[in-house]
Amino acid sequence: MKQNFYLRSALSVILLMHSVVSIFSGDVNDFGRLYLDTIGFSPFGIYLAWTVKLIHLFSVFLIWSDRYVKAVSVAHILILMLGIYLVHWQNGWYVVGGGTNGIEFNVLLICCFLQLIFTKYLYQYKENRSS
Repeated sequence: MKQNFYLRSALSVILLMHSVVSIFSGDVNDFGRLYLDTIGFSPFGIYLAWTVKLIHLFSVFLIWSDRYVKAVSVAHILILMLGIYLVHWQNGWYVVGGGTNGIEFNVLLICCFLQLIFTKYLYQYKENRSS
């Protein structure tokens, strides 16, 4: 992990906490059955919820080992955009303060993953030019 140490650290903690806590609390099952199934993903809601949580969990190790960072970032951007569309959009911008459960945190995370994608690309481009 040569670049973006603090960004990768923060994303890893967020992804780890978001996945592990919801797995052990059972929230991932509830989200799949009680939310995703009811908005049209039945009978696959629970599988979709578990897929997202496992992507979060395994991405932590991939980010730290500097493997498949672009694929991990794209996967999370798609997950976050789907989350904005399905869950957060109707609640507005703010997570707290001017509202609740809004899109601002998802937008910030999307920007963080874009930073990982483009920093890696630009770093490789500069290395190739200097060789």
